[in-house]
Amino acid sequence: MVGENKLHKAITIILFLLPCLAGLVVFNLVPIIQSAFMSFTDWNMLSPPTFIGPDNFREIFSDESSVKAVINTFRFTIMYVPIVIVVSLLLATVLDMKLKLVQVYRSLIFIPVLLSWVVVSLLWMWLFNADSGLINYLLSMLGIKGPAWLFDKKYAMVAIVIASLWKDMGYFAILLLTGLQNISDEYYESASLDGASPVRKFFSITLPLLSPTLFFVIIILTINSLQVFDQMYVMTKGGPLGSTTTMVMEIYNNAFKLNYAGLACAQAWFLVIVTLVLTLIQNKLQERWVHYETI
Repeated sequence: MVGENKLHKAITIILFLLPCLAGLVVFNLVPIIQSAFMSFTDWNMLSPPTFIGPDNFREIFSDESSVKAVINTFRFTIMYVPIVIVVSLLLATVLDMKLKLVQVYRSLIFIPVLLSWVVVSLLWMWLFNADSGLINYLLSMLGIKGPAWLFDKKYAMVAIVIASLWKDMGYFAILLLTGLQNISDEYYESASLDGASPVRKFFSITLPLLSPTLFFVIIILTINSLQVFDQMYVMTKGGPLGSTTTMVMEIYNNAFKLNYAGLACAQAWFLVIVTLVLTLIQNKLQERWVHYETI
């Protein structure tokens, strides 16, 4: 009887999970397996795929536009991740202070997070306009001639990083603020009794106890930066001269503009492997600097 009850319970659970499992298999698992197979084929989405082995993966490292897209993706990541961490941490520290209208300030910095990337991109395209943009106007008031931000390959990536920072810093500041508020005041009170300065408190108490939240933020930022697409597509279309074309944009172009779907699948899997490797490296390195508070 006990065995029959367990079997009946298991069947009931499976029946309830079946709709979700079916959707997971049909819309997630099957496309993943199919894209892995297609990455080894020459396929234009119109005719049957032809198996060509690892040629698509070789082309990732031999095709000039593909190599440039990989380099641009890492350029964006190297520029974007550190500056977002620093600015978000400064914002979180300020928002953690007992200021008047602090709730209003917290709401204001989160507003850009709620906007779509299309809206944000159009706003910053106007701000970076070489002739009538607000940024170049402010620079002209200081006697500085502003560049053609989005049409100059030296400044286009910088402009996109600035726009990305403005949109994302509120989200990560709130995450870091949550981590700051979970640090007990007892640590700071004890440090004050020992005569510790605010700078010493920050580096000896705040950063070590905030390190788990910082680790989470770094992981999310890295993954997001490797998948950057929206702002590049709207603001520069990958230009000028391919200086802002990233891996995801290269995947999009190959799949939906040039009909090189097999190559696009290979590039997508290359991006997955890069993301996985970087995440594993960060997870290994966190053993050296992330300090989890024990109860």
